[in-house]
Amino acid sequence: MDFPRMPIEAESPEQLGYDRVRFNLTESSVRDRSFAELGVALDNQLLCYTDHLGHPELRELIARRAGPQFNADDVLLTAGAASALFIIAVTLLNPGDHLIVVRPNYATNIETPRILKCEVSCIDLNFEQGFQLDLDKLAAAIRPTTRLLSLTQPHNPTGVAMSAETLRAVIAMAERVGAHVLVDETYRDMSFVEKTPLAATLGERVISVSSLSKSYGVPGIRLGWILAGDAGLMHRFLCAKEQIGICGSVVDEAIGYQVYAGADAWLAESGGRLREAFATVAAWMQREPLIEWVAPGGGCVCFPRIRDGVGVDPARFYAALNNDHAAYVGPGHWFEMPDRYFRLGYGWPRSEELAGGLEAISAALRA
Repeated sequence: MDFPRMPIEAESPEQLGYDRVRFNLTESSVRDRSFAELGVALDNQLLCYTDHLGHPELRELIARRAGPQFNADDVLLTAGAASALFIIAVTLLNPGDHLIVVRPNYATNIETPRILKCEVSCIDLNFEQGFQLDLDKLAAAIRPTTRLLSLTQPHNPTGVAMSAETLRAVIAMAERVGAHVLVDETYRDMSFVEKTPLAATLGERVISVSSLSKSYGVPGIRLGWILAGDAGLMHRFLCAKEQIGICGSVVDEAIGYQVYAGADAWLAESGGRLREAFATVAAWMQREPLIEWVAPGGGCVCFPRIRDGVGVDPARFYAALNNDHAAYVGPGHWFEMPDRYFRLGYGWPRSEELAGGLEAISAALRA
């Protein structure tokens, strides 16, 4: 297999070098937490192989938060949500299979099926429709050979939230042709509107994916999970995980258990900071005439675009932003979109960095 380097990874700030970035508005998570902040004790942790499904107590916590119909065996821990998405793709898809992906999307949801020689149909979200999923387009794209429908909720990179009615309609369409529905819910714990039900609670052919990277500020421990109520399907995912790495890191999972055990307190604290950051971005949007957006309903990112006809060249904009201001956003091509769009992450930077980054964007637009 020939794996292409995805622009979202090749051009990421960690590859560029954080020392070159003054205003980092590319990140799609809350601020990273230090080991000291976590208060984690690992002195007595035995460095052995662990349960191949993952840390039992952490899986039990995840299942308990998901709902009474789940237990620890309905959860498979993975090396971040990215690994979960890869496991799902290689398990469910064969060459020639058809899947539908809502686009823009995290790149691996599109690239991995392409590498597997699948037929990929993209349902493009439209700015003028508020980045809401068009159910008529989805219905027209479904085939008897459709094996998987892939979406994110709240959506990455727009932050737009789907209604519960829309999610149920998507699941009903998939069930009619025997397809599975994959819902990446890594932003579900960062919602400004009423949360939709956890996707996996709505049917046995629905698969929920999440992680500790985005809402919990610990992407460095690489811990995500797959949740589904189909025992046979979860066994197949486990088999794929064992082929890739046998089990997870016992250190990562021990840290992850202690982080997730304090979820309620952490989410309340980070939620307050997110609301303040969102208010800062919303106020800037109101006074910036060269940019327009669809306000997000969740997550910590939005996907504004340079207004048409205002005389701004996107290539020159990014050059000025990066080179003159050391400020960075996620350009549209990371998501197979025109570069007049960009992902703006407002959950990671400190308040002064966010304000400085927004000022840099305004200055670069006028350059």
